[in-house]
Amino acid sequence: MKKITIEDLLKFRFIENLSFDPSGKNYAYQLAAVDKKKDSYFRTVCVNKKAYKSDKNTSIIGWYDDTRLIISEENKNKKALFNKYLLLDIKEGKRKNFITTPLNISSLKTADENILVFAAGIDANEPDAYRYSKEKLQKYKDDLKKDADYEVLDEIPYWFNGGGFKNKKRRALFICRIKPFSIERISDPLFDLGPMEVKDRKVYFAGNSYSMKMPLYEKVYAYDVDTKKTEVLYDKEDYSFSSLFCFGGKLIAQASDGKNYGINETSRFYELKDNALKEIAFYDRSLYDSAGADTMLGGGKNKVVRDDAIYTLATEKDHVEIWKLDTRFRKTKLISMPKISFFDVNKDKIIFCASDEKNLPDLYVYTFKDKKVNKLTSYNEAVLKGRYVAPVKEISYTSQGMKLNGFVLLPKDYDRRKKYPAILDVHGGPRTIYSKTFFHEMQVWASEGYFVMFTNIRGSDGRGDAFADIRGKYGEDDFVNLMDFVDEVLKQYPAIDETRLCETGGSYGGFMTNWIIGHTDRFCACASQRSISNWLSFTYLSDIGFYFGTDQNGTDDMIKDYQKLWEHSPLKYADNVKTPTLFIHSDQDYRCPMPEGMQMMQALAERGVDTRLVLFHGENHELSRSGKPSHRIRRLSEITDWFRKYTNVL
Repeated sequence: MKKITIEDLLKFRFIENLSFDPSGKNYAYQLAAVDKKKDSYFRTVCVNKKAYKSDKNTSIIGWYDDTRLIISEENKNKKALFNKYLLLDIKEGKRKNFITTPLNISSLKTADENILVFAAGIDANEPDAYRYSKEKLQKYKDDLKKDADYEVLDEIPYWFNGGGFKNKKRRALFICRIKPFSIERISDPLFDLGPMEVKDRKVYFAGNSYSMKMPLYEKVYAYDVDTKKTEVLYDKEDYSFSSLFCFGGKLIAQASDGKNYGINETSRFYELKDNALKEIAFYDRSLYDSAGADTMLGGGKNKVVRDDAIYTLATEKDHVEIWKLDTRFRKTKLISMPKISFFDVNKDKIIFCASDEKNLPDLYVYTFKDKKVNKLTSYNEAVLKGRYVAPVKEISYTSQGMKLNGFVLLPKDYDRRKKYPAILDVHGGPRTIYSKTFFHEMQVWASEGYFVMFTNIRGSDGRGDAFADIRGKYGEDDFVNLMDFVDEVLKQYPAIDETRLCETGGSYGGFMTNWIIGHTDRFCACASQRSISNWLSFTYLSDIGFYFGTDQNGTDDMIKDYQKLWEHSPLKYADNVKTPTLFIHSDQDYRCPMPEGMQMMQALAERGVDTRLVLFHGENHELSRSGKPSHRIRRLSEITDWFRKYTNVL
């Protein structure tokens, strides 16, 4: 069988933005593919598996009615002041102009055929620029260009990963009336919009106004599209809201106060009534997909209210499920797969995007009548035909009295009598999971002759808040779990050459890589990606640092408790490092900023440890998942070549 290669990425198809029309008869989604010429991705709209091809990159904004989609097409005029949104008639296949506005519309919902509700970014200094005439808007844009050589920063966070500098930038709420045409901003200039829902001509939304420092908690409001009045439904700033929806005649909120497990605490279901939250249900599971992968681009729905039920994704141990919650919030598990990324529901079936150990993501359908899952599309089958897809072997082990699980991929042409190098891959988060799903980078390494091992240690998702809580303990139990896992893999697979062990990880996995090289010499080479090396610098550099850094280190104040943060900083232990280490970072990664990798790399270079830093321009924290195709190929090539160098793999 042929190898899976790094360049196979160029053949992948990526499904995004799946949704049924309001009647539930038709379903639409985007299909993305690599555009080699532009070193980017080209998107096509599909309805019921039929592609509506265009020479322009096309994205779905939302359904307007049962037979028409609101879409956006790439404007090839980069200097254009206005965005054109079109209606695609799925019966006739024709497009026609619908809305023209300077705004970038997202999170679109309909109150009726004449009223659209959506979110869009604004500049709080010029919140009504969307109303300007063409001449005035041009002047505003020209003035911004004149000031492009500097930034004025007077609030935090002043930048955001994937969004650049965001000082005084807000996500605002808008109402669009089709006839007569008008667009009106509903939220205040400094208001930042959170989740929203539309029901019975009312818009329910959460968010908060702020200056200087972004709050972690929101208030909840209702806007009446007929009276055009806004009322406050919840005015206490003590909960963070992840979703709002109307169910069983009640306004339901998913929210968390973070009192028990900090900012990563699981949300609970509440009824919001009379300015109070009454708890309805709690499942101690993340009700979304936490399974890591490098074969997805965009996303879709993780929760759907349909008739008398709530359908939700749930991360359970080492896989993802779809649950049905009835009006009393009793749970029924409907579907279980290694990774379910998003879904939608009509009265007869659930359509969802999923992958497993042998298959890249495709669409699947579950019918309520026969309770069976069938594959709906085969966009990615040809990519893997005739290729070696390493089987995923499960490993159970005990660490610190806990029963944990992990996985191993066997190298191509595996022969028990031979010796092989191995790679330990550590996931990000830390509150995510590894599952038995197809992971491109791991399959590449297995094809290159490596064992690949990966596991869900303390701090991972899928087993509840207590298991996921490692605040103030980074590098402690999690490190022990990893080493115990490696020991168990070596015990069960003696064909692994202990002198040729490699390790890599990104984000939290990058932190752990930096920690590992300062606490053990058992790996012959490591690759640290988008990492944290110094909690002190991270806290006031990262877009989330001012609350994440302190929260994850079990303190409220970095300045007062700087010793606690330094104690858990890998940089503190750089003097112990002997392992050759590659660092991968991106200059627009504001989640784990590039100085984190730079500090660690310089500390190693100063001490004579073999090291290399590869910095990607124009990329952010999502490099490995949605970066430019050429950059993703270069990244994986750099890591693979680094490991080859120290394991003598040709």
